[in-house]
Amino acid sequence: MTSTSRKTITLQRVSFLRGPNIWTYRPVMEAWLDLGTLEEQPSHLIPGFTDRLLALLPDLAEHHCGVGEKGGFLQRLREGTWAGHVLEHCVIELLNLAGMPTGFGQTRSTSHTGVYRMVFRARNEQVGRVALAQGHALITAALNDEPFEVDAAVEAIRAAIDDCYLGPSTAAIVGAATDRRIPHIRLNDGNLVQLGYGARQRRIWTAETDLTGAIAESIAGDKDLTKTLLTAVGVPVPEGQVVARPQDAWEAAEDIGLPVVVKPSDANHGRGVSLDLNTREEVEAAWHIADAEGSEVIVERYILGDEHRLLVVGGQVVAASRGESLWVTGDGHSSIAQLIDSQLNTDPRRGEAEEFPLETIHLDREPVIRHTLERQGLTGDSVPAAGKAVLIQRNGNLAIDCTDEVHPEVAAAVTLAARVVGLDIAGIDLVTTDVSKPFSQTRGAIVEVNAGPGLLMHLKPAEGQPRPVGQAIVEHLFPGSEDDVHAGRIPIVGIAGSRGCATIARAVAWLVHLSGRHTALACSQGLWAGNRRIGNPGRQPWDAAHRLLMNREAQAAVFENPASLILDDGLPYDRCTVGVVTDFDGHVDLAHHDVRQPEHLYKVLRTQIDVVLGDGVGVLNANDARVLELAELCDGEVLLYAQVDAGVPEAVTAHLQAGGRAVLLRQGRVVLAHGSGEQPGVQLQRLLGRWGRPQDAELGEALLAAVATAWAFGISPELIGAGLETFELQAA
Repeated sequence: MTSTSRKTITLQRVSFLRGPNIWTYRPVMEAWLDLGTLEEQPSHLIPGFTDRLLALLPDLAEHHCGVGEKGGFLQRLREGTWAGHVLEHCVIELLNLAGMPTGFGQTRSTSHTGVYRMVFRARNEQVGRVALAQGHALITAALNDEPFEVDAAVEAIRAAIDDCYLGPSTAAIVGAATDRRIPHIRLNDGNLVQLGYGARQRRIWTAETDLTGAIAESIAGDKDLTKTLLTAVGVPVPEGQVVARPQDAWEAAEDIGLPVVVKPSDANHGRGVSLDLNTREEVEAAWHIADAEGSEVIVERYILGDEHRLLVVGGQVVAASRGESLWVTGDGHSSIAQLIDSQLNTDPRRGEAEEFPLETIHLDREPVIRHTLERQGLTGDSVPAAGKAVLIQRNGNLAIDCTDEVHPEVAAAVTLAARVVGLDIAGIDLVTTDVSKPFSQTRGAIVEVNAGPGLLMHLKPAEGQPRPVGQAIVEHLFPGSEDDVHAGRIPIVGIAGSRGCATIARAVAWLVHLSGRHTALACSQGLWAGNRRIGNPGRQPWDAAHRLLMNREAQAAVFENPASLILDDGLPYDRCTVGVVTDFDGHVDLAHHDVRQPEHLYKVLRTQIDVVLGDGVGVLNANDARVLELAELCDGEVLLYAQVDAGVPEAVTAHLQAGGRAVLLRQGRVVLAHGSGEQPGVQLQRLLGRWGRPQDAELGEALLAAVATAWAFGISPELIGAGLETFELQAA
């Protein structure tokens, strides 16, 4: 096949829309596609294309499409659909195969023949770009009857997911926050995440929170100090000693009484912990294993029973897991290492990635397991007789849910331990023969208190019921009703349009500030944190605006959102308290987005009204009939503003008769109307004269919109009037 006859789609440009946009509330990847000659060749006119495509991605036959049922996309392929639409479904299917399921995608034509805009749901830009590249390569191969390795494409996407996505514990908390409609911001490439905005935010790092004190974390990291504090309040712990040498370990073991446990003082995930030691040789060998893992070594009394991990969140036990011993059974010809691979590592619950509840066992990196084998006179190369059971790991593998079995007295001891150490979230390790009985009956004890515990064992137990631990942590951080739409949120005002929006934003921010809230502001004239100007938006206005929501001092925020920002990046927040649309005049500079006339701005500017909260307010310019059409899209109240010297628009009259609110400019004075009542407001003409701009109609309209927005925000008419008297028209 010559290069001139080869069929291909040209990717003209690719953008990641990070906030609410013209397509959806959620982040998407948007690609502009040039089909070239494929514009004249829908799928049914390309010989063998559909069959080749289904051979590569069989599950495409299950995709829904315009017909609204399974198999809809296959029907479209058979009847004829364009290559951009096919690429959309290829990308979605590859994401599904890679474990990042998505069902959202759209492909729309533009005013240029053969050029389309294609979008698909993308939680992360890097993953989205990899998925698009692999989907593009796949459809190109199918179009040209060329080979393509689907498994390699899926693996490439999985690798991008592994590089970019949150760990399972953090993801569970973020997912629970999302279910509560609490927004989040990822603060680094790891697991540091902000839940909520501004002054209402909380921060998490895996299962640690900004309520977790540094002193408490340090105490938890010092096992000997932890035991001292727990002993002081009567919580049962195994007696033990810190030892510096192997011979000291044996002397301590004799003092404590055999059997004993030897472990590092900062043991993590059971690393370096040796159990049920009864001889000097065993104790001294265990000292060397523990010493290699931590700074100090502890010898303590061995507690008979199974290891348990109880998760305490905000003073309550919310989940519990029990460990199990691991054994293999000889077959007379396989080595222990081979038996581990065939009998244990084949368990589908085991794997290297974080999403597996159990780890793959590798003898070369498990000194405790090697020591356990040595105590039985075995090594990894030993071949046990057929039917002989060999102990591989005495404890650990905390993967059996036992939450409903925990005795109230055990739960009380565990929550007390978390309080004594000072942790709001803690993983408490204890050993007991029966967690459903009090420690006094089982001689059980708490052996460790952990800050920042992993959650995977509770989210994906190998046996038993998964527990909603992410939800418990979110409820701890944001107490209150699940229906509270303001959890983690500060009031946000968004202003979209092109006429005087920077002035509106600055005036509203000033009035909100005067009402007693520390206010963040992002507009084309600059960035403010309270009364401090902290910079200009620069070439990345979305990033600059979004960063203001990280400010812990911000009790409210005001954003100017030109149409170009919505088209390039989306809105810098997910929902707002007040959304304002001023006009449809900003289409002139948006031809590269295929926006060529005012009517094309409807889908763009509606985004600002779409995100108004149910108890929020949409503020609309009633002098523009196109803006008024957005009223039906608002989930909250609609407040209109209009200049009425030429007569009150019919829509405003009807709105007031229905009990609505409107702000009117009549003969130079602002009037605040609610139903049949009116309240005089600021003398706007006098203000314009004081600023030396008595005939500036655009400035007057901007200040009218600012009054309407401030009233929608909940600021009193008296404060609005006094505040505008002190407003500085020029940015400082």
